Formats: sequence, structure tokens, C-alpha cells
Amino acid sequence: MQIGQFVFGLAGLLGLVAFMPPLAGRLRLPYSVLLALIGFALGILLHLHAWAPKMVSDFLSTLQAFDISSETFLYAFLPILLFETSLAMNLRRLLDDIGAILMMAIVAVVVCTFAVGYALNVASSYGLVVCLMLGAIVATTDPVAVVGIFREVGAPKRLSTLVEGEALFNDAASIALYSVLLAVLTGGGELSGSTVLGSFLFSFLGGGVAGFLMGRLASGLFVLLRGWPAAEVTLTIALAYLAFFVSEHYLGVSGVVATVISGLVVGSTGRTRMSPATFELLSSSWSQMGFLANSLIFLFAAMLIPRLMAEITWMQIGLVALLFVVTLLARAVMVFAVLPLLGRTRFGTRVSRPYRVVILWGGLRGAVSLALALAVTEQHAIPHDVRQFIGVATTGFVLLTLFVNGISLRPLIRRLGLNQLTPLERHLRDQAVSLALEELRDKTEELGRQEQIKPQVIERLCTVFEVSQAGVASGQIQSLTEAQKVKMGMAILSAREVELFYEQLKSQIVDWKTAESLLSRAERMNDTVRQAGLAGFEAAIASDLRYSRGFRYALRLHYLFGRQGWLVRELDKRFSNLIAKRSVAQRLIQFAQTELAPLLGQQATGTIVQAHKLRLSQLEDALHSLTLQYPVFAQWLQESYLARVAAAQERAHYRTMLSHSLITSEMYADLVKQITQRWRYLEERPTLDMTMSAMELIAQVPMFDGISEQAKKELARRLRPRLALPDQKIHLRYGGMRVMFFVASGALELTLPDGSLVELGTGQTIGEVNVVEHSDHAGEVRSLGYSRLLMLTERDFDTLRGKDPIFSEKIEAVVRQRQRAYQVWQEFESGQRQHEALPPLFGLAHALSEAESFVGPLQPSGDIPVVTEATKSGSNPRE
Repeated sequence: MQIGQFVFGLAGLLGLVAFMPPLAGRLRLPYSVLLALIGFALGILLHLHAWAPKMVSDFLSTLQAFDISSETFLYAFLPILLFETSLAMNLRRLLDDIGAILMMAIVAVVVCTFAVGYALNVASSYGLVVCLMLGAIVATTDPVAVVGIFREVGAPKRLSTLVEGEALFNDAASIALYSVLLAVLTGGGELSGSTVLGSFLFSFLGGGVAGFLMGRLASGLFVLLRGWPAAEVTLTIALAYLAFFVSEHYLGVSGVVATVISGLVVGSTGRTRMSPATFELLSSSWSQMGFLANSLIFLFAAMLIPRLMAEITWMQIGLVALLFVVTLLARAVMVFAVLPLLGRTRFGTRVSRPYRVVILWGGLRGAVSLALALAVTEQHAIPHDVRQFIGVATTGFVLLTLFVNGISLRPLIRRLGLNQLTPLERHLRDQAVSLALEELRDKTEELGRQEQIKPQVIERLCTVFEVSQAGVASGQIQSLTEAQKVKMGMAILSAREVELFYEQLKSQIVDWKTAESLLSRAERMNDTVRQAGLAGFEAAIASDLRYSRGFRYALRLHYLFGRQGWLVRELDKRFSNLIAKRSVAQRLIQFAQTELAPLLGQQATGTIVQAHKLRLSQLEDALHSLTLQYPVFAQWLQESYLARVAAAQERAHYRTMLSHSLITSEMYADLVKQITQRWRYLEERPTLDMTMSAMELIAQVPMFDGISEQAKKELARRLRPRLALPDQKIHLRYGGMRVMFFVASGALELTLPDGSLVELGTGQTIGEVNVVEHSDHAGEVRSLGYSRLLMLTERDFDTLRGKDPIFSEKIEAVVRQRQRAYQVWQEFESGQRQHEALPPLFGLAHALSEAESFVGPLQPSGDIPVVTEATKSGSNPRE
């Protein structure tokens, strides 16, 4: 075929595709169904176009000359479809439901394969391997139609993610099973459970590893290409094809999984590592490419239908009907049996019955199944009757799902009532319309006076607004409870929070690493709030303030080996996250007071604002404890944040000047460079004060004053620096040994046996009595804030005690004071002293104060301080 003819045919198809979306919308048909109809019609016209005018005849002849093979589908179109879908998905949401997605994808493919295989093997004479291969081919689903309708009716985002994720990964599972069974059918392998399972796992997991590594490599290269949007988009196109081809031909693993995983990696990191404008360009570019690839693959596949169905027999029609019923039953088992069971665990999503019905009926099949069937027809090592059966059965089955399920899917949605607004949503809509009409009426009236329009015209327009407003007000709006209003308002604010964090990223107020964490947590909170309202919000903010898994691992590593590097980075990240969250929380409160009050009323808005003020207070407390411990770093963070805001406002001002033609594009570029240079000094972060050496920490403990330098060096070698987090429990045993702690900075809280509380500050110790007496005496110990401690084990204590008499004397003095305090308390409790026994709540705390009169002041020696009235009453000393 000449290149001119090829371009002519392809351009003609693209022109035809351009009119398909609006036509599908007017006909209320799923887009893929309309493409299949048009493609099927073109496939018939290819053989009956002698009557057509010359230009149309040449166009159809060109299409007839196209070499449409299975490799065209698999290598030209499939990588684009897979990468575009995975790029648009949210990796964090996908990981939240990865258990359910993999179960639905992998187990559903296996169930469908074996159900079809054994059912058709009984009903036909084609053999078990052939029927199993057919089951693997038709097991893959096409989510385009059902996801599009889900978006139209406002289905939960998590549900759409479940359906799209299932379709992505069942493509990989289906193709992996198909490859194994094809090898068996062509004489290159044996059919056994171990062979199938081993090949499948190697292909699937290997593809995942390959895709992850290639996706991470591309994400790293984005930093080098930053500022060149066209180059970044081009790199993603290369990645989609290279991930597929390299994995399939050089690594021997699943190219489908590699392409999907690489797209997920780029989609999760791209919006933070690229410039916001570039990521928006990337999304729109891939959306266009996905639209074209999906349209062309459906058209080309549908054009093959007449050829594949040319030799169909009545017996095969019956087998196609049986195939349709069996696959529907196999999917029903997954949707109505497995999915509800998963929903009861933390690995699954609860899906209502109406949505499960839609997922069942919306399991359409499409171009991937047709491409695999076409690949079988091209295998000349397979008998002709087998090739013909698989081609006919697959094509007939795909047509049934498109024309039966696809056409009836939208009426089914209406029948189940999923396309209707809830009473709460209708009320909110009517409230919004009423407020908007009132505001528009006032603005129209004011504009009319300014433009000197006749009063009669203004009055008529205002009458239109008033009639519309009266119609909304007079409608039968269900009275909502305050709880319903609060839940709706909380959902609005949670969605607004995601937008605000993304705005911070676009304005470069936060860096991409911080943005990844903030957006992830905000999206999870959004899901929780939409499901559980105010209760979900309260649970979400408690979870949001917890330390991340990475932080806990870093802290564990620090406790085991004393390594601080990872922990410093995690503290840095937590500091940055807290200050960004506090800024957004303040803006959300203002948004609620100004925007939600007219919609929901003062009472519901007050409840919402109070909940967010509580969250703001908790954020400020967490930030305050860090600020007290690391004041230099906190000051840098505040300066950096304010500078980023100022830079964002300056850039926005220059963009406005550029749009008004007040400056040229060259001037704008130069001004942006000046902004970058002006605040470059803030890119150098000060180090957290946690990285002090053991000698520096020893210098902060008054108890070590007076001991020899040699003893300090010996202490530095044996003492182990540890960081304690707010409310963290301090264990006085480590690796089976008793330990004592010196407080280098911060504060600990000791809960004594009678329930009273005592604070231990800088320079004080805990656990020394246990170590000296080789027994367990102290009560529960917790850190009040971020406390830096020096840990000394029982074995090291005995060694140091014998080497330095001054150290030994200081420790023994503290031990005597503590022992005397416990003795006084025991005398009060037993009634041996002349006073009445003290109440259990503060008896020991009072005894510790009494001990001072016998052994002298405790504070200079590093012992427990005098207990305050707050601690005597049992209240929290932090309050």
C-alpha cells in the first residue's frame, strides 16, 4: 500500500471517529457499542462498495488493504490503552483496595477459564485445552462503558477504581493464561497445575517488578527534563511501548503488567515531580491518545467481525449462547459471593447490591478478547476447525455482551435508581439554586442601572429570577436532619481539602515529596468522611496525626542500632506536613463559615466548624511540641512557607500582567528567574538538632558535671541516644536487660503505683533503682513531648560504677533519695506514720515531697522534682 493511501484511509477513519462521541450521547448508547456497530457496518461495506462514488470506493478499498493482525492490536494499540488508563488512576486509592482488585482480577479469570473450559468440553468435541483457552480469552473485561456510566451517575470513586483496577489486571492474567495454554495447544508444553501456576506467577510478578523499575527510572528522568513539557510527554510515550516490548521479548515476563505498573508509578509521582502545567498537558495528551487508540482498535476489531463470523454454524451459535450464560454465572459467583466476603475484611470494599448488579451486567468484553482470538486464527500449527471455533465463539460472545449488556446497561441503571439524586443532594441543589438566583437578580439589577437600561426591562428580568426562585422554594423538599446536613458539609470540606493541597503544589508552596504525602492522606480522609460523616472525620483526623509507617520503622531502627539519618528525614517530613495541614485547616474553617452557612444553616455549620477547630487545635499542639524541641528548624519552615506563598503571589501577578499584555513573554521569563534566585537560599535546610553527638548530649545532663573526661568518653561510648515521641511508653527493659535513662532534653511522665503523676525534666533519671537493685520498681513511664534520652544498660552501669567513683556516688545518692521516697509512701499507706493514710490517688506523690525533708532537696542531684498540685490531683500535667 502506498503511503498516500494509508494516510487517506487513516484520516478518513479519524474524521469518522470525531463524530462518534456526540452521536453516542444523542442515541444514549455506550461509546464502545456505537463503535462496534459502525465498525461492523464498515466490515460489510468493504466487500460491497462497487456502487459507491470513486472517493468513497477508494476509501473503502484502502481500509480493505489495511493489514490488521493480532500484533497490530497488541503492539500498536494495547500499550496506549493500558498506559492511559493506569496513568489516570490514583495509585493510593488502588493500593487501598489492592486485595479486592487482585482477587476480582486473578481469581475471576481463573474461575471463568475453568467454568467455560469444563462446561464447553462437556457440550462440544473440541477438547479441554481448546475450551480452557477460549475461557481465558473471554475472561478479560472492558470497563469503558460501565465506568463512564458510573461517572455520570456519581458512583463512589472507590467503586470506579475497583472496576478499572480489575479490568487492568485481568488483562494481564488472561493473557498470561492464554500464553501458557497456547504453548500446550501447539505442542510446546504440558497441561498441569504446577506448570500453569508457575508460569503465571513468574510472568505476573516479573512484569510488576520490571514495570516498577522502568517507571521509577522515568520519574527520575522527569527532573532532568523539567521545564520541557513536550519532552516529558514524549518520554511517557516511549515508556509505554518500551515497558511492553522489553518485558515481553527480552525479559520473558508480562508486558501488560509492566505497562500498567509503569503507568501507575508515573501517574502517582508525575503530578508532584513535574510542573503542574506539564502534568495537565500530560493528562490531556494521554486522554486524547487513549481516545484515538480505543476508537481505532474497536473499529478495526469490529471490521473483522464479518470475516470471523463467515463460517458460523447453528451448533456454534448454541455454544456461544452457552458461553454467554456460563461466563455470566462465573462472574455472578465473584460479584455476589467473593466480593461481599472481601467487604467484611480490611482488604475489601463494601459494595451495595444495586452496584453489584451493575458490575455483573457491565462485564462487557471488547478489543483485547478479539485480538487474542485473532492471534489464534493466525496460528497455522493449530487445526483449522479449532481456529475457526475460537474466532467465531469469541466474536459472537463479544457481540452479545456489547449489544445485549451494553445497550441495556443504562436502562438497568435507571431501573435501580442509581441515576437519581438522593434527597440530601436534591435539598443541597435547591438551596444552591435559590442562593444563586437571588445573587444573580441583585447583580442584574445593579448592572442594568449602571448601563442605563430601561426600568421596565430590568423589572421583567427580575421577575424571571423571582418566579424561578419561587418554583424552587415551593418544591417538595424533604426536611433534612442536622446530622444529614453535617455529613453533607463534611463531605464538601473534605473534597475542598484535596483541592487546597493541590493548589499548594501548583503554586509551589510545598515540594513534591510533601505533596505526595498530603494528597494521599487527604484523599483517604475524603473517602472516610463520605462514608461515615462526622464520626468518620473524627476517626480520620486521629489517624492523620499518627506517625507514618516509615516513621515507626525509622524509630525502630534508631532504637535497635542508634541510626538517626532515616529518623531525621521522617521528622523533617512530619514537620513540613504539619505546617501545611495547619494552613489548610485554617482556610477550611473560613470556607465553611462563608460558603456553607447559607447552604446548611448556622447550626450544622457550627458543628462542622467546631470539628475542624478541634482538628486545628490538635495540629497546633503537635506542631508546638516539635517547635519547642527544634526551634531553629521550625523558624526555617515558617520562613520557607511564607516565602513560597510570596513567590506564588508574585508569579500570579506577573502572569496577570502577561495576560493583559503589560509585559512580554521574555520579560515574564526573566522575572520568574529573578523569583527563583531571590529565594534560593531557602533551599538549604538546617539540620534537625537530633543529630547531636553523645558527648554533646552528655554535656546537657547536670548529673555528669564533675566526672572526669575519661569517664565522659567512657559514658559516650556506652550511652545510647534515643528519641522518645509524645505519649510514647518508655520500657525499662531492653533485650532482656534492665536499663536506666538520662533525660538530655524534653520531659517524661511517671505514673506511680497509687496512680499519681510525676514529671521528670532535663537532667533527671528514671530506672536507676531497678538497675542498682536488680529489681523492678518504677511505674509506667511516658514521654510528654519529643524527648532525647540517653540509655544505659544494666551491664554497662556495673562497669562504669566500678571505674569512676564520682559517677557511682552521684547515682547512689539518687537511689537513696528514691528509696527513701518509697519508704515514706509505704509508711503512709501502712499507717505507721503519725498522720492518716493518704488517698491512693496522690499518696505516693505526697510521700515523695515528704522525702525531701529527710534527705534534702532532690532537684540538684537529678532526682524527681516536687510534685505540683496538678499532678497531686491526678490531672494531666500537660494541660
